[in-house]
Amino acid sequence: MRLIEMAMAAAVTVSISGVSYAALNPDTLKADTQVVADRATCRTVETAIVGYIALNDADPTSITQLAAYVDGDISAYSIVDGRAAGPGC
Repeated sequence: MRLIEMAMAAAVTVSISGVSYAALNPDTLKADTQVVADRATCRTVETAIVGYIALNDADPTSITQLAAYVDGDISAYSIVDGRAAGPGC
């Protein structure tokens, strides 16, 4: 067996081991996924603003008014001139 073949076999073995570990550890995967899913984006906040206006016929004046329209943490955002302002905006 040549050195390149051994290196390729080792790379495949390590890769399969990593995938197997991830598949057999669903609690960690779920926790990591939940953290990412809980982060709201600028687009999410903009959509919540549109929903708020559609239901209330008025512009929201604070981000706390949008909490009922968004699943996730929007505390990093604010409303400036009727638009979302914050990370990624």
